[in-house]
Amino acid sequence: MPTASYRKAAGSTRLKPDEVREMFSRLAELNPHPTTELAYSTPFELLVAVILSAQATDVGVNKATRRLYPVANTPAAILALGEDGLKPYIATIGLFNAKAKNVIATCRILVEEYAGEVPRDRAALEALPGVGRKTANVVMNTAFGEPTIAVDTHIFRVSNRTGLAPGKDVRAVEDRLMKVVPEDYRQDAHHWLILHGRYACKARKPDCPQCVIRDLCRFRDKTPGPAP
Repeated sequence: MPTASYRKAAGSTRLKPDEVREMFSRLAELNPHPTTELAYSTPFELLVAVILSAQATDVGVNKATRRLYPVANTPAAILALGEDGLKPYIATIGLFNAKAKNVIATCRILVEEYAGEVPRDRAALEALPGVGRKTANVVMNTAFGEPTIAVDTHIFRVSNRTGLAPGKDVRAVEDRLMKVVPEDYRQDAHHWLILHGRYACKARKPDCPQCVIRDLCRFRDKTPGPAP
């Protein structure tokens, strides 16, 4: 079912190419070097953090991995912990039982099939337990520098509200974003959009008065207030 944000944006005019470029120009000026708020130092640490982040906050995941990674931060080391050994480190994260099972299963595959390395191939990533298209996109983009765009709830909301890339589901939004985001902004687009959704274009009460793209946005129910 389309979200309320999608329904409000549906039928509105999509941003024009020059408006899309202006949008990303402003977001880039505001934050020239955006990156994930998940703490990591290797592709494997990022992969585990993203698996743990499903239906959890980055703050909560970072709190758990700060305890886990000094003890075990490789596939072999976490595999050696086993599910029962891993769970105490991630017990503060939602769905930790299922996530522990997926992380251990993923570590086993990485050790047995990839010599402990995280594969750069999308199909191989998506074949790992607990890894879907969004997680694969995050790893490919952030760890390996691929111009992929991972659509989470924040990016879905921003894309629909603004008229940047309206779509009824995350895949439709992703496909549209890959078409409309200028190539020179595509590498960092995921981070700009997620941060904008997290801190400005918030779900319940978007901070429209302070939004740097307010004049471009097609959202019909902007929060009232003076423009910046």
